Amino acid sequence: MTNIQIIKQRYLKAKRIIIKRDKFKEEMEKQIDLPKMKILIIGASSYVGARIYSDLRNKFNVTGTYNKNKLFKELIKLDITNSKEVIEIIKKIKPEIIIHVAANPNARWCEQNQKLAKGINENGTKNIVEAANLINAKIIFISSDRVAAPINVYGKTKLASENYVKNTKKGFVILRPSLVMGLSPNTTNDRPFNRILKNITEKTPAIYDTSWKFQPTYLGHISETIELIIKNKINKEIIPISAPELKTRFDIAKDILSKFNIEVVSVDNKDKSPVVIGKQDKLKELGLPVYSYSEIIDKILKEIKK
Repeated sequence: MTNIQIIKQRYLKAKRIIIKRDKFKEEMEKQIDLPKMKILIIGASSYVGARIYSDLRNKFNVTGTYNKNKLFKELIKLDITNSKEVIEIIKKIKPEIIIHVAANPNARWCEQNQKLAKGINENGTKNIVEAANLINAKIIFISSDRVAAPINVYGKTKLASENYVKNTKKGFVILRPSLVMGLSPNTTNDRPFNRILKNITEKTPAIYDTSWKFQPTYLGHISETIELIIKNKINKEIIPISAPELKTRFDIAKDILSKFNIEVVSVDNKDKSPVVIGKQDKLKELGLPVYSYSEIIDKILKEIKK
């Protein structure tokens, strides 16, 4: 090897070390800034919001809001249908990112209370977007896979909300979960998973529908995904977030409750809700975690037993 070749080899080696050092420094600076990042979680007392709040509050500078149920003592009261109140709170906190979870997800309630449903799910989102634009904040919005086939009031209000969120000047990410399952600090809201918990804790009858099929979403998956969206500065994306397998409420209840020696009874409710097929391609493309159905059940069982 000639002297020139040796010098060239040493130069390239030194260059690689410098590049690695700079990348490491950049990554460390990113990590150092993360705990300082101000995040506002709107709907932090809800079934989904409480889990996100609980998972993220020790990793970022997080403030949460509630409307009726003050699940954590430090939460701030906020009525998202009151535009003046929304602007006041958001201007005061000045978050860099707003995670918008607040909604009424009960499809039957939305059909019976259409004006109220539109006020909360749709107009409430409009108020949040307008306030976010005043302080140049980004929005991460928890939507629903029902927007793919919006045949009811709930689906239509979520679709309208997505259209508002797309007008966020700083940027947005929309997550589209299916029916969400997993342990939340909020175990009292009448949500499908909390009914399964009651079968265990209160020995309520375990009767579950076999007619409607869907791709379940793991609650912890939502928190994990949001954390990486923030860390990796993902922007202007719409992300379906669910398992690839189609299951029924009966399937899920049986796979969980059988481990506790609880018999599950099947019933055909003749639920004609559309079957929405979401793909995991976007999660994979963005380097975000994916879960299979069996992994979701394993995670949930560990959470319950813990």
